[in-house]
Amino acid sequence: MRLENKIAVVTGGARGIGQAVSELFAQEGATVIIMDLLPQGQAVADGIKASGGKAEYHSISVTDKAAVENLFNHINAKYNRIDILINNAGITRDRTLEKMSEEEWDAVIEVNLKGVFICTQAVAPYMKENKYGRIVSAASNVGLRGNFGQTNYAATKAGVIAMAKTWTVELGKHGITANAVAPGFTMTDMVKKIPDEHFEAIKAGIPLRTVAQPIDIAYGYLYLASDEARFVSGICLTIDGGTSR
Repeated sequence: MRLENKIAVVTGGARGIGQAVSELFAQEGATVIIMDLLPQGQAVADGIKASGGKAEYHSISVTDKAAVENLFNHINAKYNRIDILINNAGITRDRTLEKMSEEEWDAVIEVNLKGVFICTQAVAPYMKENKYGRIVSAASNVGLRGNFGQTNYAATKAGVIAMAKTWTVELGKHGITANAVAPGFTMTDMVKKIPDEHFEAIKAGIPLRTVAQPIDIAYGYLYLASDEARFVSGICLTIDGGTSR
């Protein structure tokens, strides 16, 4: 198993890509700590345990600095390390530039950018102490090419990529890698709400003529979190069917 005996924190691990990552990591031998405000995170953890894996669920917001620090201290005290951090939690508040409110801007920045900062800042000391760490953060191909109505979201995802590159320089000497994953359209609850005619147009614009499933993205996270990627740091792995070619 590729993550045997690893301790992995997955933010936003209760549904969509985060759920796929949580379940895949558990199958690969990791103890998965799911952080999510959605109560269904407990069902995901229970399902993992029912399948013979190891998981915990904690209802904590990535924007609550004190709660994040307390949780990471608890995890380190219990397991004596934190090996992997998957910064997956994120939200959207789409609106065109001229119609976007300050509240919509702030909400997305708070979760998608500041939340990644808070969680990574909290985990870094434990990874440094153990001279080992894998930090993988959720970007998006929108962060590479922009998208109509997503000024706030695109800004956060471009920022996540820049932070990964910065952490590569700052943390690399401690045996810690930092990378980002940039998915394209993925069959999550949000995408399922798109009207059929728009959905078909989206597929037509993807060279592979299909939309990713959450597991397709999860495998990218798995690679970057594994020891197979021990010499991979500071990259953004784009998984979008060739859209950002």
